[in-house]
Amino acid sequence: MKKKISIVIPVFRNEGSLALTYEKVRTVITEQLGNYDYEFVFVNDGSDDNSWNELLTLQKRDEKVKLFSFIRNFGQVAALIAGLKETSGDVSITLAADLQDPPELIVKMIQAWEIGTKVVVAHRIEREDNRLARMTSSFFYAIIKISNPAIPEGGFDYVLLDKEALDVFNKISERNRFFQGDIMWLGYPTTFIPYKRLKREIGKSQWAFSKKIKYFIDGILNNSYFPIRLISVSGFVIAFAGFFYALIVMYARLLHQTPFEGYAPIVILILFIGGSIMLMLGIIGEYVWRIYDEVKNRPLYILNEKVQKKISEKAK
Repeated sequence: MKKKISIVIPVFRNEGSLALTYEKVRTVITEQLGNYDYEFVFVNDGSDDNSWNELLTLQKRDEKVKLFSFIRNFGQVAALIAGLKETSGDVSITLAADLQDPPELIVKMIQAWEIGTKVVVAHRIEREDNRLARMTSSFFYAIIKISNPAIPEGGFDYVLLDKEALDVFNKISERNRFFQGDIMWLGYPTTFIPYKRLKREIGKSQWAFSKKIKYFIDGILNNSYFPIRLISVSGFVIAFAGFFYALIVMYARLLHQTPFEGYAPIVILILFIGGSIMLMLGIIGEYVWRIYDEVKNRPLYILNEKVQKKISEKAK
């Protein structure tokens, strides 16, 4: 029996590009990966154009096209997650519907998977976008890498997941997901393939600025304790500096070198209270992070299936 490749494609106002995307991806699989079966999983993310009708036409042409539709727009990440839950292949690949991600890379991704890589990430090192888009993207990922260093420069949405890795990914049940951070959190052996993101030829991007900001915040907060740890460290440093300066003011008061009468107690109280508040906020922040981490309910560990299988075989 042939192994199956599942192609997951989120759709939002992609009228005019869907048939072309389907044809190019299908051609790559049938001509260069002929020993594999395939399926397409399209998730309509509440499109209000002719996208859904185009998808229905594709399904009539090919029974290997699976369709799902949201009642309204829930966002690209939700569409990706929903699509990945509906795949039946041995390996799943997420792909944009606008052909900015070259379908030819699927061959390299499958080759990397065939030699044992559980996760393959195609990441953007160049973009044929306008200057503003390139600048904002560079800024976004420069900040993201501070809190999540594992994410490659330029970011990614084009990713291959082995069935084992996908099963663990699908167990994550959270809102406000950061797709890239969740992929890297898995910790499976990962191959990185750099590529140049192509210019969009049909339609225009629906990735609104407000959505980018929301995704940016999710990226900072969802997979890293860096912001809270920064607050904690800042609180400790400010509190320590405040207490140290309070000692200096007390010493100056003993030498009668304060600017005016009453200066010392006022400054000491402000520094002591302010430093204490910052220190307490840092401690509370550490507790908040632990509560947040518990609420997410992610697996405490992930077993290496290959190693466990070998151990079981030896035990027999």
